[in-house]
Amino acid sequence: MKTPRTGHGKKLSYYQLGRTALFASSFDQRFSYCCYVPSSYDESAQTRYPLVVLIHGSRRNADMLRDQFVDFAEEHQCITLCPLFPCGIGEPGELHNYKRIAHQGIRYDHVLLSMVEEIAGLYRLHTQKFLLHGFSGGGQFAHRFLYLHPERLLGVSIGAPGAITLPDPGRAWWVGTGGMEQRFGKKLDVAAMREVAVQMVVGADDLDTWEVTYTPRSADWMEGANDAGHTRVDRLHTLAHSFEALGISVRLDVVAGAAHTGHLLHSSVADFFAETLSCVPANAAMDSSLP
Repeated sequence: MKTPRTGHGKKLSYYQLGRTALFASSFDQRFSYCCYVPSSYDESAQTRYPLVVLIHGSRRNADMLRDQFVDFAEEHQCITLCPLFPCGIGEPGELHNYKRIAHQGIRYDHVLLSMVEEIAGLYRLHTQKFLLHGFSGGGQFAHRFLYLHPERLLGVSIGAPGAITLPDPGRAWWVGTGGMEQRFGKKLDVAAMREVAVQMVVGADDLDTWEVTYTPRSADWMEGANDAGHTRVDRLHTLAHSFEALGISVRLDVVAGAAHTGHLLHSSVADFFAETLSCVPANAAMDSSLP
């Protein structure tokens, strides 16, 4: 098999092509990532590929999630990046670390952005703006990442989050965006959010409440934690309405016959991504600093 070279003159290994191996992040080796690189990839062609970032849910099935978007990556000539944020970072058995962006001194948005920059040194990519999808816990991460870094997103697909953060500075983080600047050093930039294509997607039968109902005994209890609704469907509708009230357009997909199963939403996600990519002129809006 022909082995292309990177922009830095280094050969890509067999394990960095196609369905790649899982690689430790050079920024923080507690975290890792895998990619899918389309079979057409040829460094000598100087073609840049759009980047699609896929964020796993609580089961951390990053390589499985990557594999479920292989056909999309081939059809639309994208490279996918799938981070792995393991359970138990900083605390044995801990499940939720990445979902609220910051946990025990770790900024998971910075971890992701470092991975984007790392693979930009390997592959010919558009990385200034990328597509982002997350399901369940990944959906929590995705919409909070949008609040912090809208300028980095071409489009975001927010899939069935169990807990939501409303774009409301009158409510303290994480129920709202109050104190976001003090906590993260970033203001909520609604004007920039209006420039991002937004999808919210959930199964019509995603109605279980056992995992999404907060009580004062919950480790991350906050007053108002359940105000957005009882189910994931309710909460995503509330989030969509809050965006629309700020003039942010939302494509809301409620998938018939689907409960809390990520791959049943992927057809809608792929359709949204394809639609978003079709609206971007070649080599516009996504250009990276690569030569």
